[in-house]
Amino acid sequence: MATSEQRVEIDGRTLRLSNLDKVLYPSTGTTKGDVIDYMHRVAPVMIPQAARRPATRKRWVDGVGTAEEPGAVFFRKDLESSAPDWVPRAGIEHSRGTSTYPLADEAAVLVWFAQVAALEVHTPQWRFDEGGAARHPDRLVLDLDPGEGAGLPECAQVALWCREILDGMGLEGYPVTSGSKGIHLYAPLDGTASAQEISEVAHRLARALEEDHPDEVVSDMKKTLRRGKVLVDWSQNNGSKTTVCPYSLRGRLRPTVAAPRTWEEIEDGDLAHLEMAEVLERVEDGLDPIAPLGLGADGADGDGAREGSGEGADAEQIRDRLEVYRSKRDPERTPEPVPAVRDATAALESEEPMFVIQEHHASRLHWDFRLEHDGVLVSWAVPKGPPLKSSVNRLAVQTEDHPLEYGTFEGTIPKGEYGGGEVTIWDAGTIEIEKWREGEEVIAVCHGREDGGLGGRPRRYAFIRTDGEDEESRSWLLHLMKDQPAARSGRSAAPKGRSAAAEGEQDVPIGDSTGMSEAPQPMLATAGTPQDIREDEDWILEMKWDGVRAIATVTAEGVRLTSRNGHDLTATFPELAQLREAVDPDVLAAGQTVLDGEIVALDEDDRPSFSRLQRRLGLTAPRDVERARAETEVHLMLFDLLERGGTSMLRRPCTERRAALAEVITSGERVQVPPADDGTLEEAIALSRELGLEGVVAKRASSTYRPGARGRTWIKIKHERHQEVVVIGWRTGQGARTGAFGSLLLAVPDEDGTLHYVGRVGTGFRDRDLERIGAALRSRERKTPPADDVPAADRRDAHWVRADLVGEVRFSERTAEGRLRHPRWRGLREDKDASAVRWES
Repeated sequence: MATSEQRVEIDGRTLRLSNLDKVLYPSTGTTKGDVIDYMHRVAPVMIPQAARRPATRKRWVDGVGTAEEPGAVFFRKDLESSAPDWVPRAGIEHSRGTSTYPLADEAAVLVWFAQVAALEVHTPQWRFDEGGAARHPDRLVLDLDPGEGAGLPECAQVALWCREILDGMGLEGYPVTSGSKGIHLYAPLDGTASAQEISEVAHRLARALEEDHPDEVVSDMKKTLRRGKVLVDWSQNNGSKTTVCPYSLRGRLRPTVAAPRTWEEIEDGDLAHLEMAEVLERVEDGLDPIAPLGLGADGADGDGAREGSGEGADAEQIRDRLEVYRSKRDPERTPEPVPAVRDATAALESEEPMFVIQEHHASRLHWDFRLEHDGVLVSWAVPKGPPLKSSVNRLAVQTEDHPLEYGTFEGTIPKGEYGGGEVTIWDAGTIEIEKWREGEEVIAVCHGREDGGLGGRPRRYAFIRTDGEDEESRSWLLHLMKDQPAARSGRSAAPKGRSAAAEGEQDVPIGDSTGMSEAPQPMLATAGTPQDIREDEDWILEMKWDGVRAIATVTAEGVRLTSRNGHDLTATFPELAQLREAVDPDVLAAGQTVLDGEIVALDEDDRPSFSRLQRRLGLTAPRDVERARAETEVHLMLFDLLERGGTSMLRRPCTERRAALAEVITSGERVQVPPADDGTLEEAIALSRELGLEGVVAKRASSTYRPGARGRTWIKIKHERHQEVVVIGWRTGQGARTGAFGSLLLAVPDEDGTLHYVGRVGTGFRDRDLERIGAALRSRERKTPPADDVPAADRRDAHWVRADLVGEVRFSERTAEGRLRHPRWRGLREDKDASAVRWES
């Protein structure tokens, strides 16, 4: 920009800009012209966050100065008399009169702020409506401020703890590194609660964090209490308080920014505040992590925050108790039931009202406790689950009412949607309402399933809104009452609308005593890190075996082994018929037994070798099997019990299934039940490395077995990066590989099943692999590549094949372009279907 005064036009607004070469940040030489340029370029993402909010500004007319001589700062609320007449404005009545505030609704307003050296823009958590009246807040904010001796890493850890609680409340958290010292954490609201109500919730949240982490967190503002800790400042939810606006510059020594961040960045150990140039680069790359909280171009709130009924809603809106529920869900994007609008006064009648408790694996686990009342399911989120002892009270956060149809919902809410994650029914049945004082107290007796999470007997629970010295100290508690009722006879534990088959699925055996039923698909673990294993939860730690997953079905007549993709492995591993003798005879006589485990081949050091197991895979002819069996022995490592003598174990907790497995199976030469590790995760990982194993699998002690599902109740932690891949082609070999393939071209499907090229692998193959894979490739030839994004350099002399051959590679990292760096072939995965391949993490 030129340094002399000039007039510019921005979106039809004319501004006079002057002193453009004036240095506002001496340490970096950043000028007013640079700041104006930043404000103009960042406007598309900053305006949605600031629009319709009264803007308070902090001005450094002579620049921020230096550490030795800081520049003078002026805090400005009222709009300057010299402001252009086109600046949008709105008034707020105070006890001493009305103050007029500018509204940063246009790019020209942000540029004018920069012209008058208003580096920082601060806004409240609420917006004006079209008539100029203050609406209820549309977001909650927590300011994580480090005390002396603490810093950004400590704030990041507290932010992750906050995220867990917000997830339990059904709220999505959006972090912003403040550009000063700490982190701001925002969560969208539906606009139905007042600032006072939101402040109460935020205060309770801060106090709960302080109670859980007293050495790291403080909720009191006193500086003497903050040394070495992070203050969770909840007070900025007060209607008269403001927070620096996302994307605003800060008046620090360097031009840092209140920068919206991703959660992956917050988890990064190298997290640092961002400066002006870095933020512009992110914005121009299309990265705007806080976009869902913004105001759209049409004036409607973004995906994360929508207008609620507010105090001015008409009677019809107030009667619709599902309005908030519907506003948060798009029936085209979520499998959840989203019923049409209906008058809540015409609620469905019930002979007996229902209850349901759903285990909800969003980004953090919580339980949703729902009671039928007035035609809806009144709902609370219970982060630590319903108490099963009367001596334990649990925090419960009331959420929006849900439709009755939600009482039978189980499924996966897509990532990115409200409450994204897996939902399963932990228990369900009917309730007897003994007391219902709206907003104060609820007492109900829950009659759940015999194999449900409540233990199969009636439970009398109380939801109590606690008293306190003031309104801010009130909260909901869930309490199991000491006086418990006797069980009723002849009742049905299934909520209305649940089919007889679904209700009976916990009592009907997987098979019968005369034959084998179809084997269930194995439950799958999610790739994770040690940070995913929370210390306040009970986990079972198992070694991860580097082999092929197998479901074993055992009856008095024999054994059947089935792979993960349903292929029969019985003929391939005949020596594992020994499993029948390993099962307790009484259990065998009672009916079918189904087990989950891993087939492994051991090397000379008795360590699992996936490459050695390759010699056995795919063989079915008796002569081939016997020849391979003579040189490669296999073992079956069992770690779960799905059915015991005709009785399903699927809904039993992992600890109970593990104990029953040890009772049912006697380990032998070929069949073993490896013990679970009862030490710490660090000890288990160290042992896994010492034994040369692939890693560790951590299973939540309370987890049920969900066939075919991949959940976060099972977390696999690997020492090496492995990835299943789909072979889509090959390139001609040279030298020793002449006449064979030189490398394989690989792809990985995205969540929609579309193949994306990830690179080629040319190392790790043995002579036997070259021959076997070469034969498989010749039978799969096609003329065009199955993936559209193969670079021209890799298309040269490529031969394409049908995309149904699955392998596994080891690699060092995944590049920004989605390519595998330094891949090395591990082997074919004939137990996997190409359609099921996805990125491990």
